Amino acid sequence: MTATMPPRATMKDVAALAGVSPKTVSNVVTGTVAVREETRVRVEAAMAQLDFVPNLSARGLRKGRSGIIAVALPDLATAFSAELMHRLVDAAHERGLAVQIEETATDPDREKELVSRARAHLVDGLILNPIRLEDSVLKYADRLPPLVVLGEVEQNRADHVRIDSRRAAADVTRHVLSRGATRIAVIGADDDPSVATATSRLRLEGVHDALREAGIPRDTALEINPMPWSMTGGADGVETLFRRGVAFDAIVAFTDSLALGALHALHDHGVSVPGDVIVTGFDDVEFSRYTSPSLTTIAFDRRAFADAALGLLESRMDDRGAPPRALTLSHHLLERDSTQGSPRGYRP
Repeated sequence: MTATMPPRATMKDVAALAGVSPKTVSNVVTGTVAVREETRVRVEAAMAQLDFVPNLSARGLRKGRSGIIAVALPDLATAFSAELMHRLVDAAHERGLAVQIEETATDPDREKELVSRARAHLVDGLILNPIRLEDSVLKYADRLPPLVVLGEVEQNRADHVRIDSRRAAADVTRHVLSRGATRIAVIGADDDPSVATATSRLRLEGVHDALREAGIPRDTALEINPMPWSMTGGADGVETLFRRGVAFDAIVAFTDSLALGALHALHDHGVSVPGDVIVTGFDDVEFSRYTSPSLTTIAFDRRAFADAALGLLESRMDDRGAPPRALTLSHHLLERDSTQGSPRGYRP
């Protein structure tokens, strides 16, 4: 004998059990109209008793929307991406939106696939974090679905949420200079237009801004861009410094993951932090507080970042014709143990 599923409860069933109108049930489900607390509690109890699941997708499709957005970040394996995605998903759910997650890496075709899904009305809007304008679908932003850009790619074609990466990198470089460092190695640095990401270019410009102010010339032997920007990459960057045989007394790493790898490699070589070399990161991910020593880094409010992105995307979905807007969120330097005192310096 084949078991049959009981018929799915409807809004009318919930209304009958709760002693209210179907419209009142709809108002409780959508939250668009205020309902008295005692009525809301009664309706929610009836929904639970009947195992009622509202068909949000059908309602969204009647409005021409799916209730789904897509978020694409370059590398979901990094601590920064994980923390940012967590905030984005949390903020989206509070707005009644489901999130489709994608990793674009360095493959422009993945962005194009997301755009195709949006055009087919499978997602209502996109949040993208491209690493280079040259390779991104942003070149065709005027023909794209509702879109918000995260990060450092400089463009005026789509809504944009960012921090001032150039200024932040200058701030952290000024900090290590104030500690007496003069031979500053930069891990993540690259300004080769054929391969450099927007992040590496902008943050390197910020480092150079601070060096110029201090009257210190650029030394390309101290600039390294290990790929990917992971803990392994940070350790490889330090090994490259050792192979080059250059002296240095500070490391400015363009992410906390790079900085953690650098700390590990320095420890393996018997280089003291902060006694010999001071080290900084960027992004203030959770582990930066628990490294040994704890990591000085650039911090910003990721929940505010997520809220700003979702707010812009909802506005764009409602008004496709509005001019693009850019929001720059504040950042601050978090001083921790990795930059305490004046470094003696490492010399080969």
